[in-house]
Amino acid sequence: MSALTPGKVAGLNAVADERGVIAAVAMDQRGYLKQMFVRELGHDPSDAQMSEFKEVVARNLTRHCSSILLDVEYGLNATREINGKGLLLAYEKAGYSPDKPEKLPTATEGWSALRIKEAGANAVKILVFYNPFEKEWVNNQKKAWVERIGAECRAVDIPLFLEFLGYDVHGVGEGSAEYAKLKPEIVIRSIEEFTKERYGADVLKLEVPIQMNYVEGASCCKEQPVYTHEEAIQLFHKAANTTDLPIVYLSAGVTSEVFVETLQMAADSGVAFHGILGGRAIWQDGVPIYVKSGVGALEEWMRTTGAQNVEDVKKVLQKARSWKEARSMQGRV
Repeated sequence: MSALTPGKVAGLNAVADERGVIAAVAMDQRGYLKQMFVRELGHDPSDAQMSEFKEVVARNLTRHCSSILLDVEYGLNATREINGKGLLLAYEKAGYSPDKPEKLPTATEGWSALRIKEAGANAVKILVFYNPFEKEWVNNQKKAWVERIGAECRAVDIPLFLEFLGYDVHGVGEGSAEYAKLKPEIVIRSIEEFTKERYGADVLKLEVPIQMNYVEGASCCKEQPVYTHEEAIQLFHKAANTTDLPIVYLSAGVTSEVFVETLQMAADSGVAFHGILGGRAIWQDGVPIYVKSGVGALEEWMRTTGAQNVEDVKKVLQKARSWKEARSMQGRV
């Protein structure tokens, strides 16, 4: 591999802490955030509410993290509230129609990697829902889409964070034990695909290769376990060893406690990972507070509980590694 380009090095340094660990908060949610608001409000939130919530999160939580991930639809005001920390911007358009189960991705209209860079971002993030068992024509469209955006990011010399999430194509339901059994192969085969140089990814934003609520002995395991503790650790290692790229874990909407427990399992077992991009696990409990008690109450919650959620995650990140220590980066920076 050739040397990593100056723009990509600068971008990765900007979103990492002084150790080179990426301790980032994800606040690019749009569809999920709207669903949370609907549960509390009984109707869709206004654009102003979406934007204000993101501003409060950014203003308070960036005091405790290395960077924040925002979106270009509702998060641009919040980019001015990040306390000098690193900025990632999501390029993909949110929202998937239930009558289109293939979950084909699209880029946000009116944006490009160049425009995202001009908006002040240090890195571009894209999300693609991917399952290696999906129909071939579907996956070919998704692969080509990632290739195009990877090429854009190369052209303007900005890092690409590639996030892929598995989903159910077998009709078993993503919360089921049957899906938990399939998930390791879905995650690992997805990593094998998108690690290829043709996609241009610089960092992989990964879901863990297990369903934590089916791990024997886990605090959230209330069902018949699918994996023993040792099997779960082995799957963490197998997934992480599938790629030479830096990896950061996402929280996938679990509670803060479960996210910390999951990261602790990875850290204690010596898995090589390079940080987190934690979203709902950190800030989701602030939504009902904002709806019921207003922006002042949300500010207080973010200053206290939200900040503590970040600090709890950062304790686990003491065992994470610098992005420069990833195998793909050695000798390139």
